[in-house]
Amino acid sequence: MIVTVTPNPSLDRTVQVDQVSPGEVHRAKRVQLDPGGKGVNVARALAAAGVPTLAVLPSGGAEGARLAELLAPEAVPVVEVPVHAPTRSNIAVVESDGTTSKFNEPGPRLSEAEVAALETAVIELAGRAKWLVTCGSLPDGCPPDLHARLVGAARAAGTRVAVDASGQPLALACRAAPDLIKPNLAELAELAGGPLRDLGDVLDVAHGLRAGGVGTVLVSLGRLGAVLVSATGERFATSTATEVRSTVGAGDAMLAGFLRESAAEEAALRSAVAYGTAAVGLAGSRMPGLSDVHPQRVRVDAVDRTVSLSGVAA
Repeated sequence: MIVTVTPNPSLDRTVQVDQVSPGEVHRAKRVQLDPGGKGVNVARALAAAGVPTLAVLPSGGAEGARLAELLAPEAVPVVEVPVHAPTRSNIAVVESDGTTSKFNEPGPRLSEAEVAALETAVIELAGRAKWLVTCGSLPDGCPPDLHARLVGAARAAGTRVAVDASGQPLALACRAAPDLIKPNLAELAELAGGPLRDLGDVLDVAHGLRAGGVGTVLVSLGRLGAVLVSATGERFATSTATEVRSTVGAGDAMLAGFLRESAAEEAALRSAVAYGTAAVGLAGSRMPGLSDVHPQRVRVDAVDRTVSLSGVAA
């Protein structure tokens, strides 16, 4: 079983328009409501592939209840930690060319008791999990080292742990020696403290993180693909999306794809890029099913350090 933790889940509303013109009235072509949050999305993708999973999340108000309702048809079991304030709602506006503008609410403020209840629920499950996956932003009231504390709890239970976060929470989690992290380019640059110009810079930062205790670094590079740096070496994988409909949740799908095949690293990397590619071809934050994913179309090569990252979206 793979247990995901999403401290700041959301209801994700995706609005499709032809083009965004600031200051103008826009008429939506399509509106879609999905359960959201990084760990929630990872669990959705895993469940669609038949991988046993469980999503742990704070749940408040009618919004929290609606989130659980939306997950039920996707066969995602949920452990809801009750909180007083309502679960947040996010909006993504997607243009016809796939350009996505996101408007994310900060989320509820959790009390010390609510944070403790969330942590307790995760710790109780960690020993029964194959992987613990702790993801996303932290709402007000959560200590910045929450992801790091969950890494420590998982490692104490003998469970492998993956982190997909950003900023200080990710930096602190890296110091706790997770088995896997999955930053995108912007998140990796933030850890590095400066811009990354080419794949050589990506490799240098990833090796530095591994020297600091991180087991494996999977870097998502948008349309360019992904880089994997681990104890067995460096790999670069690419694929081509035939159509970009929405980039929301693509990184979460990539992480799910990797975890699904994590026993063999090259297969895991192929699966990760195939899942990310499939996700951008789907509307809203829908997660790919098995029929959407084509790992045979993914190319894996040695990493060319000179490949420029100019123009690559974070």
